[in-house]
Amino acid sequence: MSSRSSKKTSSSSSSDGETVEVGRVVRPHGIAGEAVVEPLTDVPGRFAAGAELLASLPGALEGAVSRLTVESCRPHRGRLLVRFAGVGDRDEVEALRGAVLEVPLSAVPVPPADTWYYFQLAGCRCRDRRHGDLGEVADVVEDGGGVLLVIDDGSRRLPVPFVRGMIREIDPDGRRIELDLPEGLLEACASKS
Repeated sequence: MSSRSSKKTSSSSSSDGETVEVGRVVRPHGIAGEAVVEPLTDVPGRFAAGAELLASLPGALEGAVSRLTVESCRPHRGRLLVRFAGVGDRDEVEALRGAVLEVPLSAVPVPPADTWYYFQLAGCRCRDRRHGDLGEVADVVEDGGGVLLVIDDGSRRLPVPFVRGMIREIDPDGRRIELDLPEGLLEACASKS
């Protein structure tokens, strides 16, 4: 059981239909038009030269999306340095600061069996066999010890380890996850949201 295929925790809509977040523009790098990008995907080639991305700019009108084409990309301190076609200097990259980079859902490869993208888990309704309805997956977090589903019911947040022993069934199409939490986990780990 794995959800590592994508670090994305949600999908959104654009004029192209459903999209999936694959990165964020952090800041300019140097003066020649390179952008520091935080990748939110591990799909090979997502930022290869020629790749097309949709960019939702912060503060832009709702639904305003620009298309960007990757001209070049190289790794840099755990992030990427990306040059976009038509973006030639630091000021033009600065205008992209905070942009959410997305691809159409149709461009996301089907995950292997027993593997889910984070965006498929986010928003799923969670039900435990003992405690009943627990709320929805509000976030998927990697904490160094593994992956956690953060379940929120509006009054509390519950981090649940994403491990086979606690997860009975995942139905991303039906937007539900069936759990079998060990006794005491709910009381020990839940916090007020």
